[in-house]
Amino acid sequence: MNFSALPKIELHCHLDGSLRPETIIDIARREGISIPSFEMKEIQKELIAPLECESLNEYLKRFAIPNLVMQSKENLRRITFELFADAAEENVKYMEVRFAPLLHMAKGLDVEDIIQSVLDGMKDAKNQYDIKGNLILSCMRTMSLASAFEVVEKGKSFLGKGVVAIDLCSSEEEGFCGKFVEPIALARKYGYRVTIHAGETGIGKNVLEAVELLGAERIGHGIFIKDCIEAYNIVKEKRVVLEMCPTSNVQTKAVNHFSEHPIYQFHKDGIKVTINTDNRTVSNTTMANECKIVFNEFNISHENYKQIYLTSIEACFADSETKEKLKKYM
Repeated sequence: MNFSALPKIELHCHLDGSLRPETIIDIARREGISIPSFEMKEIQKELIAPLECESLNEYLKRFAIPNLVMQSKENLRRITFELFADAAEENVKYMEVRFAPLLHMAKGLDVEDIIQSVLDGMKDAKNQYDIKGNLILSCMRTMSLASAFEVVEKGKSFLGKGVVAIDLCSSEEEGFCGKFVEPIALARKYGYRVTIHAGETGIGKNVLEAVELLGAERIGHGIFIKDCIEAYNIVKEKRVVLEMCPTSNVQTKAVNHFSEHPIYQFHKDGIKVTINTDNRTVSNTTMANECKIVFNEFNISHENYKQIYLTSIEACFADSETKEKLKKYM
């Protein structure tokens, strides 16, 4: 099967985990930014996490270098454009990209300029390729409660203009949802949709709390609902959609091998699942590759894939007109 030719929708992709290595080298050279190497093979070693990662925290260390070159409006716009261009080349028709605006203030940019620059890059790609997209604003769980409120407040004016949702990401600790009830409730009041990273590192109860306390409509990863019956049941009953990322999940040791990934078992049991890259560069993957893994490991049919594609349309935070257009590709 030609996996590149399949129409695709991606709902879980981090901007800072998906930079072209050559772009990092180019920007660093031009701007005099210190990086470990200007040789492609060497910088790739720094950027790409091995399948033998020991944990999520080891995986997250790969984001330090990309962040160095994401501190100007021009660079953010270019990097976003390139991500959407790369996705369009493998027949991704719609993509929701997430990023944490507060990580890009090191050289004096304000949050509004940061968000606008990413939106501009997305618009540039839309004008040049057959791809549409929206942005999800991520709040870092490692930052203060005030920082989450800041992202919610400053992103508010971009709702309906390309920003669609709020997210919580970074390292996962048990019970994190309780800390963020107020800012996420405010986000919902303003009209943000809600997707939360949870259940990625062995804590299924976090998924239960993300749904009950934060009103999560989608869950980033959600692997460990398999070990928490209450979380499993609420995801199934409320039709909460899981944004699953097979390669990333092996790297972070959410599962040890692709064959152990629960995506197909969840799908067969009626849980809503989607296929995503998480981080194209850090995981050295594409949507075509993730589809290939799922097809080959679980011998899924084209009809199974069509169901997952349609689930992705239902779950995406696009308007109804965009959703109707996306249905026509399959």
